[in-house]
Amino acid sequence: MPIVSWKPEYSVGINIIDAQHKKLIETVNMLSDAIEKQEAKSVLSEVLNRLIAYVTFHFDLEERYMLEFVYLGYSEHKEAHKYCTDKVLGFMKKFEAGEEMLPVEMLDFLVDWLHGHMLEMDHKYSAYFQEHGLK
Repeated sequence: MPIVSWKPEYSVGINIIDAQHKKLIETVNMLSDAIEKQEAKSVLSEVLNRLIAYVTFHFDLEERYMLEFVYLGYSEHKEAHKYCTDKVLGFMKKFEAGEEMLPVEMLDFLVDWLHGHMLEMDHKYSAYFQEHGLK
């Protein structure tokens, strides 16, 4: 059962970003499933690496649009992305060092962070990006 599901209120009205948000949710759910099934450390590590790669890819896209469109909230948004990335990388480092409970802590963090970030911060740029031609 998914730990987080896509909700219409998460939509920023921009197809590429909504699709990436859905992919992030799907990857968080993959992590949840791997934890629930008590998968081997190698499987968890693979899912965590996939999550980190996709988070980085997604954040880079949003930030490129912000720079291209001269979005005034860029610095604040970039800092929120950095916080999330640093936190996830810290979780990964501790997990690789053998702290087995970290995927659960990481999962809790990600679910809370994604929910708040999509509903609050990402909605701030939605209309601005649409005004610049993103649909």
